[in-house]
Amino acid sequence: MEKKYLSIGKMAELNHVSVPTLRLYDEIGLLKPYYVDPKTGYRYYDICQNARLDIIIYMKELGMNLSEISSALENGDLLLIEQILMKKNEQIHAQIRELKLRHNAVERAMNAIERYRKSPAPGTTVLEYIDRRFVLGLPCTENFYETDIRSYEKAITALREFLKQEGLAHIHTYNIGTSIEGRNFCSGQFSADRIFAFVDEQVRDTLTHPEHLHVLDSGMYACIYLDRYEDEIECGQKLLSFCNERGYTIAGDYICEVMTEFNVFSCENRSMFLRLQVPLKF
Repeated sequence: MEKKYLSIGKMAELNHVSVPTLRLYDEIGLLKPYYVDPKTGYRYYDICQNARLDIIIYMKELGMNLSEISSALENGDLLLIEQILMKKNEQIHAQIRELKLRHNAVERAMNAIERYRKSPAPGTTVLEYIDRRFVLGLPCTENFYETDIRSYEKAITALREFLKQEGLAHIHTYNIGTSIEGRNFCSGQFSADRIFAFVDEQVRDTLTHPEHLHVLDSGMYACIYLDRYEDEIECGQKLLSFCNERGYTIAGDYICEVMTEFNVFSCENRSMFLRLQVPLKF
């Protein structure tokens, strides 16, 4: 007996699987032992059964679950196997796209922290060239400049729900922005227009509502940095004065970008690092 057959432990060792795995395969009928001792209940395998175990392991590594493997092997249908693999291939591509989006979001967060470390002192106004960006968001239902931060929090909640419906993870809402129409800002009116998240162009292909994806053109921007939400209006007015005094033409919407947040020491208020910006035309 011992010379002809392999014990379950030896079978597991030869194929780099666990004994409980082989017991499970036996229970679900995926790989039955060649012989079961009626007195002891010990399972024994023939070395030729390695071929069956090889294909099971191979199919698992392709991403097939045990139910799919069992169905495919039971029917011996190559077309069924091909259909299952095509479905798995689509799932893997979707996971790759999602990981790519998450990876880009992490890189944006890292870049934002670096900009925070190297940024001018709060209240300093500068000119910067900013590359083209893509934003995805919603119109604001309330003007949170006329109320308090609770209205702003409601807007963020609505944005996160919208992004979730579009299949975007929570991580995308850590680099968000709000805008004021350029004509309103130029006249000194702080009236919230839109709230949005900065995203990658690739999300366009996955969106249910691609009309909500907008482009912020590259160009020169007048910017001012601040580290308190409560200072936005004052700093925004300072930014407008900076442009007017120098004869700069504002060529688009005002944007308040949350570059990063550090809500570490307080659970009640957001500790935001903001960049206020307006595009310029010379």
